[in-house]
Amino acid sequence: MESPADPGHPEGDTPKRGMSLPTKILIGLAVGAAAGVTLNLMHGPALGAEKTAAFESVEWWANQVIKPFGDLFLRLLFMVVVPIVFCSLYLGVSGLGSVQKIGSLGSRTLTWFLGTTFVAGLLGITLVRLIEPGGSVSPETVERIKAQYGTVTQAKIEQSEAVKGWLQMVVDFVPTNVVGAAGDNKSILGLIIFALILGAAATRLPAHKTRVLKDLLEGLYELCIKVLSWVMELAPIGVACLIFHATALLGIDVMKLVGWYFVTAMGGLIFYQFVVITAYARIFAGLSPRRFYRGIRTLMVTAFSTSSSNATMPTTIRTAVDEFGAPKEIAGFVMPLGATMNMNGTALFEGVSVLFLAQVYGADLDISQQAMVVGFSVLIAIGAAGVPGGSIPLLAIVLMQVGVPPEFLALILGVDRLVDMTRTMPNVCSDLVCSLWLSRREGHQLKV
Repeated sequence: MESPADPGHPEGDTPKRGMSLPTKILIGLAVGAAAGVTLNLMHGPALGAEKTAAFESVEWWANQVIKPFGDLFLRLLFMVVVPIVFCSLYLGVSGLGSVQKIGSLGSRTLTWFLGTTFVAGLLGITLVRLIEPGGSVSPETVERIKAQYGTVTQAKIEQSEAVKGWLQMVVDFVPTNVVGAAGDNKSILGLIIFALILGAAATRLPAHKTRVLKDLLEGLYELCIKVLSWVMELAPIGVACLIFHATALLGIDVMKLVGWYFVTAMGGLIFYQFVVITAYARIFAGLSPRRFYRGIRTLMVTAFSTSSSNATMPTTIRTAVDEFGAPKEIAGFVMPLGATMNMNGTALFEGVSVLFLAQVYGADLDISQQAMVVGFSVLIAIGAAGVPGGSIPLLAIVLMQVGVPPEFLALILGVDRLVDMTRTMPNVCSDLVCSLWLSRREGHQLKV
């Protein structure tokens, strides 16, 4: 199996001189954000006030015209996620050669996931304890935000109530219908489990019996990577549409009212990305900050704009293999698992959010309750769907465990989109560094 093509430079094409794809995406991001913020400042109503005719027009254009283009870009990315997940995992696992090696690699991968996620969750609650953003929100503000987002909050709560116990969640990881699991990005872990089992079984059979399937999946993988390269050419437009929709409808008033929460969550995520993840890359992968961030430019803007670890996962694999020289087998093993189970940014967000809402509610959590929040943050990060807003329903469960009414989720829903975009970056970057660390441990030379 040859190296996947660079989405920015499709395989077989001569790279064109001119503006690079990451630069184009960043320009699209800036244009979309500037246009959205400008229109919201000009026509956006104050929180709780009646919408103006001008803002209703902005809202209609954002929802009915601009957003569909952004959604189309996301759908095109998700279109290739399932075959890439299945092919990369099967080929990666079967290529490891033995069940023993799979077990060794799997245990180290799980150790990385749990360890880094725990650090992120601990950082989140530490920041809230230091800054105390919940002390700056008045009761009047609470009521205004609850009135504004009450309907959306109730829908999120209903989703969370459908979530079963933790043990049942583990049971549900194993699909009864593989085709059904493949058709739902929110339950893609079932497909991952099936691919892992199938790949492990392939290591116990003679090579000639699995050669046809191997060739078929290698061909399908390369085809999907080619499609991905075409889709990524649309990224500047898709990114501009997605960020425009978020900023045009968000409302500056909402950010002002929950400003300290927003600053705490965003500051924590940015610190984790540019300090903690950077340290991981240096210590475990031997990469200088300059080399690391030069190689992940496309990865970061894709993660930020899509708010989805699953949608970004093909780009994460490509970056690990082509930019840093990780073996395809290891990248194909780690990335699909990480896109579903390794959510460092999500764990940090959960810790910040729970303690913030507890402070607003007036609940003084003791050390044991804070430790429980960290534990739940890790579990939620593992169980959350790798799609936009995938952790919100599970957050309601944690709130109920610490005695905070889940309706208080209304306070953060208004700014969650921007926070979600930011927390996806450390999620996927942690997956990347994990694959590079494992590659070094296996004796492979990275491109440093």
